[in-house]
Amino acid sequence: MYFDDGRMTAEPNHERVAHGGKAIYGARLGILMLEARFPRIPGDMGNAETWPFPVLYKVVKGASPQRVVMERAAGLRDSFLAAARELVDLGADGITTNCGFLSLLQTDIARHVGVPVATSSLMQAPMIERLLPAGRRVGILTVNAATLTAEHLAAAGVAPDAPLVGTDGGREFTRAIVGNEPRLDVAAAERDILEAGEVLIGRNPQVGAVLLECTNMAPYARALNDHLGLPVYDIVSFVAWFHAGLKPREFGHPASAPRPWR
Repeated sequence: MYFDDGRMTAEPNHERVAHGGKAIYGARLGILMLEARFPRIPGDMGNAETWPFPVLYKVVKGASPQRVVMERAAGLRDSFLAAARELVDLGADGITTNCGFLSLLQTDIARHVGVPVATSSLMQAPMIERLLPAGRRVGILTVNAATLTAEHLAAAGVAPDAPLVGTDGGREFTRAIVGNEPRLDVAAAERDILEAGEVLIGRNPQVGAVLLECTNMAPYARALNDHLGLPVYDIVSFVAWFHAGLKPREFGHPASAPRPWR
């Protein structure tokens, strides 16, 4: 039945049925979090105000930044699998993580939970490079170049010769994040990222876009974009795209048939 202005209304005897099966509704995305205490400023995945949609969080016990970034998440595989399963059981239709180094667990987590999984911002690299003019490359900024291995890159589909620079030579960002410090000099952290970006471009003039491996770099993406004059992609832009598939935007068109509430 339609009103004269085109709005749809239910038929008088139309059945309205809700279907269950989840513990929590309205949050399609589950985020696996490291167990950390450093400040999570707006723009960080662990700051819930970063997201324009509701999310579900699960902290993986024992998954410190040191253990994941410096020690390849040794001994944590089963903990991440169990945490991902818990998020799906709660109601998540897709899973992501808050550390790009967890690309090593992409295949395992996706196989275990049976829903779409995006473990790492690095997974954007092949698509970004396809967007660029011939001869241009995507360059990567990481929290620790010394421990981001060819295996991490391969697990995310990144070319082994991708231009890559870390902030581990800086003064604040890597020390505070990997060291899991309770205080962060945000201005100093930003300078580290801008300087690393300069090094990346200086060493690799063919770079046409920058990809931030570290999820904690997202708050500084705009400053880096302004500083370098290049497109900058991060985990927030990636997860926004990822979530758009889990919950496509509603444009107000009437459904051809009643749909169950989810």
